[in-house]
Amino acid sequence: MPNTNSSFWVQGEGSRPDLLCGRSATYTVVNSHFLMLVCSTVVLGGKCLSSEVTVLIILSVSGFVIGQLAHSSFKVYQIVYPLLRTPSFSLYCYFAPIIIFMAALDVDFYILKNVFWQVLLTGLISFVVSFIIIGYVVLKFNRDFWDLQTSLLFSMTLGMTDPIHSVNSLKTIGISKMYTDIIRGESMIICGFTSICFGVFRSNSLHVAVFTELQIILSLCLDILGSIICGYSCARIIQFILTDLFSNILTSVILCISMVYMTFYIVEFLGMSGMVALVTVGLNLDSLSFKPRIELIVTKFLIMFSAVFQQLLYIFFGIVIGCGETKYLNFHTVVFLFILFATVNFVRLLTVVLVSPILMHASYEYNWKWGIVIAWSGIKGVFSLLLAPDIHNLAEKKIESPQLFILYVQVISLLTMGINSYMMTHSARTLGLCSISLPRQMAMQNAIKHIQEIIQNTITLFKTEKMLTNVNWTLSDPYCVSSDNKEEESPTEEVLIEEARLHVAIIQMSSFEKQCNDGILSVEAARILIGASKSYCPTQGKFMSIYDVSTYVRARSWLMKFKNMLTVLEYHKDKAPLFLNNKFLLFVHHIVFSEEFEYAGHVITVMYIYPMIIHLWPMARELNVSALLSVNYYYVFLYIFRSALKIIILKRKYFDQYWNTLDFLIVLLGIVDLFCLYFVKLRPDNLVLIQITVILGYFRIIRFIPFIKIIIPLLINVVDVQIKKRLRLMYGITKGYVKSQEDTKLLIKHISSQESIYQKLYEILETNKRDAVKELGLIEHEGRDVVIALKTRQAIRSVIAKALKNLTFLWSRGIIDKHEGIEMNKVLLAKIKALNNFPMAIAPPTPDKYLHNIVWLENKDVLIEFFKERAKLAYFDYGDVICREGEMPQGIYLVISGMAILHSLPPTFGIDSSLRSDRGSKTMFTEYCTSGDVIGELSCLLKREIEYTVICETILQACFISLEDLYEGFDVFWPSLEYKIWLKLALGIAYQYFESSLSDEDLDFQKCVAFNLAYVETLSSYNEMTIDNVTMKFVIIVYGSVIDTKTEVAYLAPCILPKTCEQVQGTSDLSKLLVVQAFEPAKNTDSKVMGKGQPVTDGKTMQHSLNAKKMT
Repeated sequence: MPNTNSSFWVQGEGSRPDLLCGRSATYTVVNSHFLMLVCSTVVLGGKCLSSEVTVLIILSVSGFVIGQLAHSSFKVYQIVYPLLRTPSFSLYCYFAPIIIFMAALDVDFYILKNVFWQVLLTGLISFVVSFIIIGYVVLKFNRDFWDLQTSLLFSMTLGMTDPIHSVNSLKTIGISKMYTDIIRGESMIICGFTSICFGVFRSNSLHVAVFTELQIILSLCLDILGSIICGYSCARIIQFILTDLFSNILTSVILCISMVYMTFYIVEFLGMSGMVALVTVGLNLDSLSFKPRIELIVTKFLIMFSAVFQQLLYIFFGIVIGCGETKYLNFHTVVFLFILFATVNFVRLLTVVLVSPILMHASYEYNWKWGIVIAWSGIKGVFSLLLAPDIHNLAEKKIESPQLFILYVQVISLLTMGINSYMMTHSARTLGLCSISLPRQMAMQNAIKHIQEIIQNTITLFKTEKMLTNVNWTLSDPYCVSSDNKEEESPTEEVLIEEARLHVAIIQMSSFEKQCNDGILSVEAARILIGASKSYCPTQGKFMSIYDVSTYVRARSWLMKFKNMLTVLEYHKDKAPLFLNNKFLLFVHHIVFSEEFEYAGHVITVMYIYPMIIHLWPMARELNVSALLSVNYYYVFLYIFRSALKIIILKRKYFDQYWNTLDFLIVLLGIVDLFCLYFVKLRPDNLVLIQITVILGYFRIIRFIPFIKIIIPLLINVVDVQIKKRLRLMYGITKGYVKSQEDTKLLIKHISSQESIYQKLYEILETNKRDAVKELGLIEHEGRDVVIALKTRQAIRSVIAKALKNLTFLWSRGIIDKHEGIEMNKVLLAKIKALNNFPMAIAPPTPDKYLHNIVWLENKDVLIEFFKERAKLAYFDYGDVICREGEMPQGIYLVISGMAILHSLPPTFGIDSSLRSDRGSKTMFTEYCTSGDVIGELSCLLKREIEYTVICETILQACFISLEDLYEGFDVFWPSLEYKIWLKLALGIAYQYFESSLSDEDLDFQKCVAFNLAYVETLSSYNEMTIDNVTMKFVIIVYGSVIDTKTEVAYLAPCILPKTCEQVQGTSDLSKLLVVQAFEPAKNTDSKVMGKGQPVTDGKTMQHSLNAKKMT
């Protein structure tokens, strides 16, 4: 068969007859038969329940059988004819984009960025080693007499590591993602570099000898750089499309896949590497690049298409191999296959030995065990198979059996998929790399124990249901979660802290992503926080602080310096006093300080541009000497006249402005220049004088420097906008960081059950949160208008998010029609999109408007006017003490601007020191108060000594309401005003200490007042209160202490009373209880809250004082 598969192997063969299997295609080919083959392959691959490598082996053998049938049967030949006439590069363009994009999308860019140089060196070393050794083995042991170029192309093809199959087996056994990303990153580097090399050969279709080394290196560098730039640009476009609020799921999937192919084809059309471009696209997309819940669907589609494409490729190339002559398949072919398999694994082992020092520098966890596992990761796959036909097309010397290239690559890929994958997982298990660490086992046991408690409590509640009285509850035990309580050696405290640190990092990243999806955090801020978390995560013992994030962001210091420099250089007019008795000076004053005078100066400078160009052009200068002299005289005269008028009016103040000094310097240089020109006319033979004159001629360029005066105000505005953007970004980042710390504190009990570890984690999180709150106050002090705009935008976004949630609920219950729901959803999404144009800065309100921020005034005009008449403005400097611990309160302070720091011992909550568990604690706690916070409410309500000291950290302005005025308001608006202050404090304490329990409750202050969702009960000493668990969902002690009259168990504030408590009695002089109403029987209440009555009285868990208010 002298011309077998000619069209598949060679592109553009002219009008030669199509010869396949030794027969001419003289009959009509029906393409629908080929589509049946494709569909049958997909069905066969989907129905096989075996492992993936088994499916690919079955498909490869099936393809070989079909190819052999096509070799001898015209009917089978008709089916496979479209495949055999397809150019090999077309197959590459059809199948490669989706597969490489899916591989790149699964890589964590931030992990890869931390070890980028190590991965890059590993990939290059692996490429060079395989290029040399495999090429040498092919030249030495192959009997088909391949030439040097063919052998090298084959070595590059076989040296490619598949980025998908090389890590698939590791992902199923729990190997660290850092190592799977290192392997996958190295594979993508090799694939990208190899595709660029093949692209260079395709585009030139010349022999290697024609190129010089410099041309090859420049071509490779331009291909890599251009592909990365195109890929990054396309990633931004795809991200913009996928985050569109109005796109649906189907549209997003279609657009994503379409953009992947379009990116690949455009980059290939421009002569660069589409594979490198798609790797860049995949690395620059993450979960935040998609709308919520879209990423999972897009990923599922990509996995489905990738699996189908791989199955089709293996059966297609099996058909191509089968259509060839079998006489070339002999015993030496089998021997050479085993030689190649051994060589491939030897190359991988040698690569690991060479790069081990690099990887040991990249990660403190890397050791010889990981080296053994990575040594087995040299698995070949579809990318080697796609490039195999091009070896024959690009070879300098054609061979008679081109199908052998595909045979060798396909068999080696199947062998490595089967043997290497098994050896990888077996080595990892044998060496203990995939076993769960003891601290992680303990964390899992804590989680399972928590789930068991919830299940058991739920079953207990269900047993009281009338509809479930006949249920056989003994059968539910096999379905409950069980844990193995084997006692193992306890790990050291350092190991537990390190494991807890990793859990904290994961919780924080989840919090950042959730805040972004909820609209609280911008995408840019969330991406920076997640990137910073992943950057610091590999550092052993490192808990990320807000200062680490600031360092990661490279904040705004240079912008501030640049703005200060521009402000100094900005031109300001100095007004001189008017001399009414001198008409001439009045006239000159009117001229100098008019706008027209400034414009005239700029016009003079503009008019001199053309003469200066002529002066700098030697040939034109010689032709226009007299004209240039006249223009120069005229310009200097006007400048002297302009400066003289200013000096007459401003006198000594003239030199206070830098720009006036510059004008005076220009006048002096102009006069010196005129004198030099005059002396040159008198002494034309004096060379020194001529040289000085020429130099002064070039100094005339400084006459254009005053133009900068016009540009400086524009530059200041631009810098201001950038500074505001930075401030807004840093405020959003810091606010998101604070929220993540709060979310983490709610879950640290599930991270470690040991009290010492819990306390250390709590202290670390509290310290980091306190530092972040301080940064919030400083940012707010620096840019109040920016922070007000951001808070307003976030408040609007939260309101719209709640509206969307309620709309979804009403829609799902059928209360709102589908069409109406779609239209309302569009309206709300349009409002969210309109927030992109929200003002960057909003002027802060006047001090009297801040009274509207006091929640318990309820924005009522009567209350606001009452206190506005009595309130006073108080100003404090840095370091001033607003109030001191132990003093009697003078009134309450509403912070208008600035920041204060609050120091206190653990709050007492009105409990006698003999009853508190922290009575001996001397730990000082710190809180920061910023704009909108109220200081001193509780002390004024109780008329007791202040329990904290408040010191100004910056210049502070506050609205002060005296104690007498406050109690006068209590008398006038009795009893509602005092009650509302208690309600506000009670809600704040409840959310501060029991946020996880109240997360499903909408206890907004206004709603509680309007609809009585929650109310405050007051108990004096020995007074009793009956608890009705049907109408009361939660009863929370927020101040004082009570005792269960039945069990005589004492409960100290803050504490949620258990479900078993039916009646309580006050044991403090004053006790306050927050009652959350249940408008229907609370039969589904989570018993984890109602079933425990342990009070939260440990001083280390009471960071916030009752008097330190929440950040607004």
